[in-house]
Amino acid sequence: MQLRPTVAAAACALAAASPALAQKTDVQITGHVYKPTPKKPTKEDVRALTLPDGFQIAPFAEDLENPRIIAVADDGTVYVSQRRPGSLVMLRDTDGDGKADTRKTVAEKKDLHGVAVRGDEVWFTTVKEVYVADRNEDGSLGEPRLIVDDLPDGGQHPNRTLAFGPDGKLYITVGSTCNACAETSDESATVLRAEPDGSGRTIFASGLRNTIGIDWHPKTGALYGLDHGIDWLGDDEQPEEFNRLEQGKKYGWPYVWGKGGINPQDEPPGTTNEAWAKESEEPVLLYTAHAAPMQLLFYDGGQFPDAYDGDAFATMRGSWNRKPPAGYEVVRIRFENGEPKAIEPFLAGFVRDAKDGGHVQLGRLTGLAALPDGSLLVGDDENGVIYRVAAGK
Repeated sequence: MQLRPTVAAAACALAAASPALAQKTDVQITGHVYKPTPKKPTKEDVRALTLPDGFQIAPFAEDLENPRIIAVADDGTVYVSQRRPGSLVMLRDTDGDGKADTRKTVAEKKDLHGVAVRGDEVWFTTVKEVYVADRNEDGSLGEPRLIVDDLPDGGQHPNRTLAFGPDGKLYITVGSTCNACAETSDESATVLRAEPDGSGRTIFASGLRNTIGIDWHPKTGALYGLDHGIDWLGDDEQPEEFNRLEQGKKYGWPYVWGKGGINPQDEPPGTTNEAWAKESEEPVLLYTAHAAPMQLLFYDGGQFPDAYDGDAFATMRGSWNRKPPAGYEVVRIRFENGEPKAIEPFLAGFVRDAKDGGHVQLGRLTGLAALPDGSLLVGDDENGVIYRVAAGK
């Protein structure tokens, strides 16, 4: 479906709340609602996926239900959230053959999504809550303890994620409730920081539409995140943003985007888009619009060639708002001397041309984690598969 709306029409729902929209706005945008035809990949399809020379891919676990965020304990136990059924599943590869042979549901909560492991404890989130539970020797969990019960409402982006920083603090990502709007909660569209027990919660960074993946550079300690761009700015706008996240800084959403881009739908109250842009941090890198970045991971696993040390990987799930489709891949974010330089495909081939002139997609990639042996786990939340990507045979 191809749409060419004016932004004035697209923004009509915001007009009542924003006097700035009383002025005429007329910006033509070419956009699409486009979803490639889903196909469950065969063994031949998996073998045809593209990786750099010297890398292999094979299923690690199959027949999962909507696997989303992946976290790995020091002993190699894998925890993966299943959002749709609302469960946390534990996986183990006990014989070291690269495939999970032990599986157990260890927690159940509605809309369970974000997961983090530290020491002998596991933290996980729902839309408004954060829980922590003790780990047992067999990978199962004790009774979850509720430590946060008042995160903002979810709205359009209810998928919270968790991560522990080098400072020992718990970081919580909270997406926006909308595509582009003035939020009613200061904690929406932010990254929050709290003590491991949930106390002392503060806003670490703001102006982030939906930053699901965050991680720290292993050498510099800098925090980075990938933010989802605004929909309906066009097939090639807004690019996805790779941001260096710093305490107290804001990152543009919902009024400005990218490197100087202005959202014509609205203006911030009491100021201008241009002034808001000067107060906001620009992204350090940009990537294809509507690729839909998910989990982010800096690599220091030791199995891949030395050139990958200190680089980052990210899953791109793909969006409905672009033609031709973008995403459906794992990207590598190259760093040099601790600074980000480029984003490029690493694992690709999940979108293919169809005979009818359209496209077929073989997976929606979401979860990403490293095993203790240095191989990567990549989750496909649509087909219920977690793949293992390894260097060598």
